[in-house]
Amino acid sequence: MRVIYLFPLLVLGLQGAPALSQDAAKAPAPASDSRQSGSILDLLPGDSVTEHVLQTAGGPLAYTATAGTLFLRGPDGQVTAKLFYTGYRAKDRAAERPVTFAFNGGPGAASAYLHLGLVGPRMLPFEGANADGTRPVLQDNPESWLAFTDLVMIDPVGTGWSRAVSDEATGRFYNVRQDAESLAKVIALYVQQNTLLSAPKYLLGESYGGFRAAKVALAMKNSQNMLPSGIIMLSPLTEGRFVFGADGDPLAAALQFPALAAAELERQGRFDLQLVSEAERFAMTDYLTSLAVPPSPGAEADAFHARVAALTGLSKEVVAQTRGFVGDVYAKQAAGAGRIVSPYDAGISHADAYPEGPETRNDDPVLEGYTRAYGSATAGYLSSELGFKTEMTYSLLNTDVNRRWEWNGGRGGDNRVSASIATDLRDLLSVIPSFRLMIAHGYSDILTPYGVSRYVLDHLPPDLARGRTELKVYRGGHMFYTRDEDRRAMFEDARNFYRGRDAQD
Repeated sequence: MRVIYLFPLLVLGLQGAPALSQDAAKAPAPASDSRQSGSILDLLPGDSVTEHVLQTAGGPLAYTATAGTLFLRGPDGQVTAKLFYTGYRAKDRAAERPVTFAFNGGPGAASAYLHLGLVGPRMLPFEGANADGTRPVLQDNPESWLAFTDLVMIDPVGTGWSRAVSDEATGRFYNVRQDAESLAKVIALYVQQNTLLSAPKYLLGESYGGFRAAKVALAMKNSQNMLPSGIIMLSPLTEGRFVFGADGDPLAAALQFPALAAAELERQGRFDLQLVSEAERFAMTDYLTSLAVPPSPGAEADAFHARVAALTGLSKEVVAQTRGFVGDVYAKQAAGAGRIVSPYDAGISHADAYPEGPETRNDDPVLEGYTRAYGSATAGYLSSELGFKTEMTYSLLNTDVNRRWEWNGGRGGDNRVSASIATDLRDLLSVIPSFRLMIAHGYSDILTPYGVSRYVLDHLPPDLARGRTELKVYRGGHMFYTRDEDRRAMFEDARNFYRGRDAQD
């Protein structure tokens, strides 16, 4: 069975996760704590602090970069894990300047995607000689979010250079609750050590990282007594029942359908928001009701299948065979014979490595293709430019984390289906009156389709959501920021969000 990551999904954590001491501290620490004999943690050096200047549209921006680790300790005071982070702080920062804590998802993905893809001062473009990721060269990011917020990129345990002291300790972090608690503790440590208690604190998470952000925000509030000001989610997992339990579910299929139609328009070179809007209306009316009732025979069914085929690029025969539940066959069938699309960006087709097989799939062209370059590029950048030198392998995507992940009491299956952040968002909006939420998606992402997030936001109580939540959708897929124009659009929307402008402005 193919592993699906929600990063950029997913699945055993061990019972009895270690408590995180409220007295946990950062280096320097006694040698017996931080350098245990024979431990993988021995490969992690001390923090490296460097000074830089970024040229932005608003002029030169001087900043300090810190590549380092924060320690987590058990009830006995011994180090249980070191979490790697990269912190960026503007020089001469104002007291009210916000700080944003960012992470990716997976579970098992490092923060390299957001770091070099969207928000950091350096970025890895996929264009020209590096269109396929084979010749990565970093350049300054003129749309770095450092223009309006300090940044702290965090790699959860098992990703990047973040490691637990042993395999037993590692497994105890591989579950929803302990993962959130550990990140909330790391955030609290960073805030305390950098005197940022009065700064507005935001979370940024991509894919499973969006789901994670809601859980971390609650852990910050409940375990660390620290209130977040807001969350920005990119291509988030919000409702597991619409992602993992979608087979044969009319509503799940209807929420995904507009992304299928948008991707087909992209592949045809005729993307148009009006046409996408028409697909959205069809999805929640005729398409939804047709899937929810017994199949109609004759001309009515034929017309329905023809409409679905025209909007998705699938053949009418394939649509009829699936009764319109086309999500599972889309990637292999929508782009025509010998072509395949990635669930992460279905707007682009690729040569199929197994064209003779109706179901056999090759490695994902996006996740296993060009975006793998983020890993080596991040490791090289952190070593050569930020001075953090280690022989440890930088883990961009850790399949062991994914395989062992524990959701609601167990791995995979129904435990994933019941994963949800809808009640978390209600609680945060209710008890923190100034809390705000922005969710961003790419139209052609069929893995975490934008329709699901729209559904979640539309079903929040109006008195909580009005003026405090917004949905932004851009061209492109799961990592829409690899397109320059959409990365720039996201920069402007994020800057307005931090300025406090709501969706009605």
